Amino acid sequence: MKKILILGYGAIGSTVARCMDEEPNVAEIICAGHDRKAANKLAGQLKKGKGLWVEANDLKQIVDAAQGVDLIVNALPLAFAPNALEAALEAKTNYQDFAATDVLAENWAESIDLMYTEYNRRFEEIGKTAVIGTGSAPGLICVAARNAMRYLDSCETICNIVYEGVEARRFLPFWWSPVTALNDMSNDAYAFEEGRLIRTKAFSRPIFRKYDYLDKEVRLVEHAHDEPLHMGMNSQKYFKGVKNVYFKYGGAGVDFSEPLYRAGLLSKKPEEVDGVQVIPFHMVLKHVPPAPRDREVIRQILEEGLVSDSGAMVVEAIGIKDGKKLLIETHVFAPGLVESFQKAGISSEMYLTGKAGALFTKMFVNDLYTQKGLISSDMLTEVQNDYYLERAEEIGITLQIERKLIAKQ
Repeated sequence: MKKILILGYGAIGSTVARCMDEEPNVAEIICAGHDRKAANKLAGQLKKGKGLWVEANDLKQIVDAAQGVDLIVNALPLAFAPNALEAALEAKTNYQDFAATDVLAENWAESIDLMYTEYNRRFEEIGKTAVIGTGSAPGLICVAARNAMRYLDSCETICNIVYEGVEARRFLPFWWSPVTALNDMSNDAYAFEEGRLIRTKAFSRPIFRKYDYLDKEVRLVEHAHDEPLHMGMNSQKYFKGVKNVYFKYGGAGVDFSEPLYRAGLLSKKPEEVDGVQVIPFHMVLKHVPPAPRDREVIRQILEEGLVSDSGAMVVEAIGIKDGKKLLIETHVFAPGLVESFQKAGISSEMYLTGKAGALFTKMFVNDLYTQKGLISSDMLTEVQNDYYLERAEEIGITLQIERKLIAKQ
């Protein structure tokens, strides 16, 4: 029986907690964070829950909270990951993170490289497993990309596409953490191009796609995300020698953020306004509502009505199979907002990212990770990948794979 410490109880952390409450192999779920009332509220909704006050910027508090646990699930913003990682190592326990922090070194690429090397060695030394990038993107989309490699002998290009088309009538730009979203929006992106990592400008290099299940053509742009870093660094071992990896993002969050970015309102540099020092990013963040996670709030949003309830997650993998150039186009389907609420009383973001993330947690509590050290979600074995996709199908998250011949030029 496993004991789990979940750091953070926002939309995603709370969903993982509820999923683990139904796992037979879980004995206790510690819901920990800086808001004692919120921690106790979530814990009180669980059969196996316990609320705990923990300041994430205090390493010792996390280490103390992690004594005797089998797994730390980090659902906090990226800045707190160093403490969470160190706490897992000190407490000698397993670790799961929904992203890959960018604050361990000078830049994101160096931070991930440090995790793949130094932190991999340290977790390996204590005989534990750490898995990073375990939400929907990164996470589910990485599993889908790895699955696409079965259909190719070699890979040239992988384009990871996410379009978020759920839009409420009330002002609600993001259905996931606004601070994480705006941080991503304000930074230059990464792409893996011609075998090397490059930086690209936020909102640049747009592409356009029209899928049968969307009612319009959508615009997708460069966006700071993990997938080009992970897949690029793992190109030879896990992605058939892929030379180019991109992440393209679109939807209501981009439509909201792009004008702010262009106006300089996502800058974190202090500016003087009427004799007062302000940081534009913090001013914008202060006026953005949190991601809905309470059932009653989501119900109210639905009763008010939606502008749209759509989305797309697609992996386009181009490569060679039996001497022919193919496009392996993988579409990920999951419940929309209305269906997610009908099924589980949660938002579609909580359903997709939270439940997709909980499948990685499920693999921990059922002892399905054979690796020791630190890996990312694109580094699962084929057996683990298959298990993940089978469990995803059971909760209504499925893949549709189309193999398309690319004609010779």
